[in-house]
Amino acid sequence: MIPSLLSRLLRFTGLGAMCAVSSLAAVKETIVEYKIGDLTCEGVHVVDDALAGKLPSVLIIHQWTGVSENEKMRARMLAELGYNVFIADIYGKGIRPQPPEAGKEAGKYKSDRKLYRERLLAGLEQLRKTPQADPLQLAAIGYCFGGTGVIELARSGAMVKGVVSFHGGLDSPTPADGKNIKGKVLALHGAEDPFVPVKDVAAWEQEMKDAGVDYKLVQYPGAVHAFTQKGAGNDNSKGAAYNEAADKASWEEMRQFFDRLFKSKG
Repeated sequence: MIPSLLSRLLRFTGLGAMCAVSSLAAVKETIVEYKIGDLTCEGVHVVDDALAGKLPSVLIIHQWTGVSENEKMRARMLAELGYNVFIADIYGKGIRPQPPEAGKEAGKYKSDRKLYRERLLAGLEQLRKTPQADPLQLAAIGYCFGGTGVIELARSGAMVKGVVSFHGGLDSPTPADGKNIKGKVLALHGAEDPFVPVKDVAAWEQEMKDAGVDYKLVQYPGAVHAFTQKGAGNDNSKGAAYNEAADKASWEEMRQFFDRLFKSKG
């Protein structure tokens, strides 16, 4: 489960995103269609099929444009570390909006947390159904819209050991829901993110404290929104921009979090 030197060199390059499958021949990527009522969703299952037995498993929730190469790249990186991974499709098959439509689509779920939780829990169930999943060793990560989503998943009372939010929304619409959280929470946040008001961060932290949640908030100086997304460019003045240092540091923070989370069964 230790990454090869080649894959580590490729990890934070565009080439790595495109070539991970060929350089890691054992990593298998499978499109999975599943239903939520009448809606057909299209998720992705990614795992190193050279690994035997049940594996700690991670759900990925996509950013506002839906399932994209960004999530697939992260799924391959996680599979390389020995995790069984499923990328959930919150929007539904073929719904992959680009800005400004992406904001409208994401807004449907941010304004209807019940609907959002329904889609999140359906994705978690698909992860649980994968043959390699250890049902007692589940976690979730999400980016931007998905970063909001994994915290909402935890608030639903889902049986996950932990969730990791990368530059997600940190609002607290129903603070009492914090008491439903059963696992640990790690929030990785750009300290200069203009889309997440300081008052929201404070309210979220208060929710976690009041509920007695085992949580950690890491804020990266100089980082704005979308700091893990290379497609966001490098102009901080736009409010969303890639930050290589924060990207690497946040991935390492997540990796160590999972090492602790999954160090023992149960």
